[in-house]
Amino acid sequence: MTMLSSPNNITMLDQSNHPAGFTSTDELETFLSLPTQALIDDMRKLDGDIMILGASGKMGPSLARLAKNAAPEKRIVAVARFSDPAAREQLEMHGIETIACDMLDRDALAKLPKIKNIIFMAGRKFGSSGDQAATWATNTLMPALVAEVFHQSRIVAFSTGCVYEFVATDSMGSNENSPLNPPGEYAQSCIGRERLLEHFSQTHQTPGILYRLNYAIDLRYGVLHDVAVKVRDGLPVDVTMGHANVIWQGDANAIALRCLLQATVPTSPINVTGPETISVRWLANEFARMMGKEVVITGEEADKVWLSNATLSNRLFGYPVVSLGQMMQWTADWVMAQMPSHNKPTHFEARDGTY
Repeated sequence: MTMLSSPNNITMLDQSNHPAGFTSTDELETFLSLPTQALIDDMRKLDGDIMILGASGKMGPSLARLAKNAAPEKRIVAVARFSDPAAREQLEMHGIETIACDMLDRDALAKLPKIKNIIFMAGRKFGSSGDQAATWATNTLMPALVAEVFHQSRIVAFSTGCVYEFVATDSMGSNENSPLNPPGEYAQSCIGRERLLEHFSQTHQTPGILYRLNYAIDLRYGVLHDVAVKVRDGLPVDVTMGHANVIWQGDANAIALRCLLQATVPTSPINVTGPETISVRWLANEFARMMGKEVVITGEEADKVWLSNATLSNRLFGYPVVSLGQMMQWTADWVMAQMPSHNKPTHFEARDGTY
């Protein structure tokens, strides 16, 4: 099996071979695309090739590369509008087939190859409050079209922990059977996405998973990045939404791929996040200590927030390979070195569901 090697000649990810840090986005992307043995084993069991719909976002490119490294014998197809040609070229350099497609175009979607395994990542969050109609079209109509066109495939569809209502900070977080009663049209549209996928899964007996992800972390974006940048720059850290869950993007992508073997009829939800409930106040103070900065705290912690219970995911796939402490150290080093950012704040502080 030919595997892509990192600059440190790491060919397989485990808990013992993490680098001390990263000096470039290329090193970071390579590390994010390293498979674990568990992922390789699952990809060997999986019948059929893999197509990733919405592959040009923050997580899609590294997920595509991860899939190719874990299963080099499989056809990996990345589909997106590809408004940035460089993103498409990068994927093709790593042996990934790319197809440009507007997935709200029913005819264009129908022309895509009928591949056995679908990872559906497309969605709209930021800018939702300015154009609610586009948000609902992207988050509900597009999934319905995908579910119809690929009714004979397995579909792992990215969703969000924001579909739940707020829960007490001293709880274990919402589990997969908890009520769906969130604030804001974005979160409501995500419930719409899930319900339409569930409907078509029942109608066509399509196996699926509703992948409720709660805050993936890459050194260029995410809750840790947002808090670290504020601490570095001496900006206030609002702790009103005072607790959060996070997971390393590489772990989140690996779990998404492994969910293909867990697909059920009808489709069913799974929470994906790290095992810790993180205090934002504690996080800000830890970053201040790491970076030799003073922290400015504003607000008071609310007694209820969005939290997810990932017991099911942890039972099926084990705990994340990259720990919270490791993510924090990498983030502090990256931010202090003024390394690149996606400049896409998570707005995790928002309590009204407006993004």
